[in-house]
Amino acid sequence: MFFVGLGAALAASVLFNVGVVLQALDARAAPRSLGYRVALLGRLVRRPRWVLGLLLGLAGVWPQVVAYAHAPFVVVQPALAVGLLLLLVLGIRMLGERVGLREVAGVVAILGGVALVAWGAPHHSDAHRNGAAVVAVAAGLSAVALVPFLLRGTRWDTGLLAIVATGCGFAATNVATKLVGDDFDLGHAVNVVSWGAVAVAMGVVATITNMTAFQRRAATIVVPVSSSLQTFLPIVLEPLFLREHWGSVSHDGLPLTFGLALALVGNVLVAGTRAVSDLISDAA
Repeated sequence: MFFVGLGAALAASVLFNVGVVLQALDARAAPRSLGYRVALLGRLVRRPRWVLGLLLGLAGVWPQVVAYAHAPFVVVQPALAVGLLLLLVLGIRMLGERVGLREVAGVVAILGGVALVAWGAPHHSDAHRNGAAVVAVAAGLSAVALVPFLLRGTRWDTGLLAIVATGCGFAATNVATKLVGDDFDLGHAVNVVSWGAVAVAMGVVATITNMTAFQRRAATIVVPVSSSLQTFLPIVLEPLFLREHWGSVSHDGLPLTFGLALALVGNVLVAGTRAVSDLISDAA
């Protein structure tokens, strides 16, 4: 079942990122004057290709839930970043960017990092810590995501705050999605609905702060920082809300630790390329 979960994570990542590319194709063709206006959304929802991209992104949620249910959280999270490689290839072809040392290093780091994490990961466990701990993690991430709305118009209302809030908002969405998968397997219908609502709500909040971040800072800064936070921050917080079998890690945890560090570096390198960051910012 470990490989089922890993395969589902890779499938989800591909669906998410193919959806981004399809949405970006139509978003790039829309008049710049419509940027960040409701009229832009009204225009795009009439484009079949953009709608297809949206549907692919939504379809990716199910394999993501399956992945969380059958593979360790610490494996699924970096595996979701593999789709960035597809964005890199398509972005280079579409935008005419050159392949340099940065791109090659990023690809090698992501692939090598995910392979090391998969090799050294602990045995999968669905056990959560007590309800208060689980709620505290989700609430903490959600609270940070909501801070820009409270500080709007003040001197602390900065582009960096929007970027951090975006990463925490999507991280909260990932944590909630993980809990949806676990509770679904356990037959806890009320919890499934509750965590599903949290995932949707924080996804909307993070999308709003993400678009604001793109207004204030370059996409080549917004994308690598926010994507790294949403991917790796939940891994750092995992011991607070999950009970994985850390005693079962291979070789005293060295492959796992080095793999996570390598995957993080690769995520920053690939996501920070113009080929990837421009596609993501246009789709947003």
